[in-house]
Amino acid sequence: MPELPEVEVTRLSFADRIAGARILKVHMGKPLRWPLQCDPESLIGRQVIAVRRRGKYLILDLSVGQLLVHLGMSGSLSFGTKLPPSGLHDHFDMQTTQGRLRLNDPRRFGAVVYVTGDSDPTSAKLLGKLGMEPLADDFTLQRFELGLKHRKAPIKQVLLAGNVVVGVGNIYASEALFRAGIRPTRSASTIGKQRVASLYGAIRSVLAQAVQAGGATLRDFSNAHGEHGHFQMQAQVYGRAQEPCVVCGTRIRAIRQGQRSTFFCPSCQKA
Repeated sequence: MPELPEVEVTRLSFADRIAGARILKVHMGKPLRWPLQCDPESLIGRQVIAVRRRGKYLILDLSVGQLLVHLGMSGSLSFGTKLPPSGLHDHFDMQTTQGRLRLNDPRRFGAVVYVTGDSDPTSAKLLGKLGMEPLADDFTLQRFELGLKHRKAPIKQVLLAGNVVVGVGNIYASEALFRAGIRPTRSASTIGKQRVASLYGAIRSVLAQAVQAGGATLRDFSNAHGEHGHFQMQAQVYGRAQEPCVVCGTRIRAIRQGQRSTFFCPSCQKA
């Protein structure tokens, strides 16, 4: 599943190129996770003002309204002036004066939803309960400490839930916990201040490093240029079960938490 770094990399790969474009045509393929919520023809003539991100959602600000885009489990966006004809898994195709924006999603868990603005009930439903943006200035250590204070669930599960801090997906949660020396099964509320501070810094550094690396491509993720990410090549624990820890040489363990794989070093992550 594309996580925050992959979504941010996607945004950076086409946001400047589509800004200012006018919509000429919109074609919808097979139904996606949620309906578009407007007649596709009603979007014709509107201008794309900017592309923002909130968690794992891309927000296309239009001259009137917004399009919320989610990549689901296997979706990817392409943008260009010479895209091939739409294929079987291309379910949203928006032709603009500056190129064509296309969502390819084999599993159709992604979505493109029209809303009137940030106060639209649908926007509030999808975005209103998301936690702090980990790469934004308002993600502070103090707010992070408060968010963990009353969470008794395992810290890995709290990070994945997205209501304390958003977008720390499975790969990046495992990596951040390793850097902070925290066992993923530890109850979030019992982690001491020093370790919380280490985790706070690790989350920011891991996600920034992932964006710099173009995200992670475990299956078929690519940005709007068609380029794959390389963060998986830098992972220190994720996907390395039974391999030696890069710090101490202990074999990396893999366990299941909430139906997701968790990787950690039993020696380095004792706290």
